[in-house]
Amino acid sequence: MKRTGRLAAVCAELSPCARFADVGCDHGYCTQFMLENGLCRSAVISDVSAKSLAKAEKLLQAYIGEGRVQSVCCAGLSAVPPCDEVLIAGMGGEEIVSILREGFLPPQLVLQPMKNAPKVRAFLLESGYRILHDYTYFEGRKRYHILRAAKAPAEEELSAGAVQGYGAAELAFGRDNLLTPSAAFLRYLEGEIAALGARMAAANGPLPAAKRRLQLAEAALAAARGGRHEHP
Repeated sequence: MKRTGRLAAVCAELSPCARFADVGCDHGYCTQFMLENGLCRSAVISDVSAKSLAKAEKLLQAYIGEGRVQSVCCAGLSAVPPCDEVLIAGMGGEEIVSILREGFLPPQLVLQPMKNAPKVRAFLLESGYRILHDYTYFEGRKRYHILRAAKAPAEEELSAGAVQGYGAAELAFGRDNLLTPSAAFLRYLEGEIAALGARMAAANGPLPAAKRRLQLAEAALAAARGGRHEHP
């Protein structure tokens, strides 16, 4: 199966389930991974683009013929039946949140927002999810936020965020990036701090948003370096 480093990282977060949905499936590689590895009994592939969906249908035609894959051309989850695990990768964070608000909230989620990851984290915690893995995958100069979440037990839903102890820095940069920072993440934070400092130094007036971002980045770097295990 053709998988880039990003897709391999996303697939590594997928869990066994009865019915899996890949929203915005593009080529369908993640669904192929689930089926080939016996991680789901059936799957739903969806994409707003009929052209992209056709590529996935071609890749998965044998499974479609067996009745194990259902193909749906739609926006978000609008025509996707309830599933145990939903993957949404390669979209903006605001779009992912909108899809989930307008669709349904499955027991398990794997999300890979291209931007606005803090809004995704906040939405998950507000919606009663436990964020099980939350880190940034680096591939060359590109970085990809990857989150795996599961619905918390009903008695914990109202306080899921408090239970996990997500603070401002964790919401901004991802909890696991601070607990087990990669060398690439540390370099990214250092570059972010330097760029924000230079921007503020060159400004003619106050930049409150940049100042707040700088404070968060410095807090994140301190937490990541605060005696915690680093990995390459």
